[in-house]
Amino acid sequence: MPQPPNLQKMLAEAQAMLAQQQEAQEALKAETVDASTGGGTVKIVMSGDLRVQTLEIDPDAVDPEDVEMLQDLIIAALNEAIRKAEELQQSRLGGAEQGGFDPMSALESLGLGGMGGLGGPGGGAAGLPGGMPGGAPNRAARRAQKKK
Repeated sequence: MPQPPNLQKMLAEAQAMLAQQQEAQEALKAETVDASTGGGTVKIVMSGDLRVQTLEIDPDAVDPEDVEMLQDLIIAALNEAIRKAEELQQSRLGGAEQGGFDPMSALESLGLGGMGGLGGPGGGAAGLPGGMPGGAPNRAARRAQKKK
């Protein structure tokens, strides 16, 4: 007979992973990425937690007759900085596919992955008895059907 899962050990592992993730998120605040557009006429420095720290605009980029160009340069630099910061986050934090905590796989390891009432396909409110779509009708719903 297989041994039941050690819930205390799983809880301790989940808490340790959560603590590691929180430490990594704090560390991201100190790391920065930079992006520039227009040959360096617009430069942005952004922290790893997606906060713009500096925005530099070369005076040559400011043309009162072409404000749209400056706007486009700023947007492009912001988008590039966000992309780089998200890459930094992904490399530091990773995701469930990189060994992070996946709650559904934890439930499945406990034999609870397909339980109705916990959400997901095959369960959740829609799978519960009580007149919800996909479930058996409750007593009131059965009475209403009989009256028709």
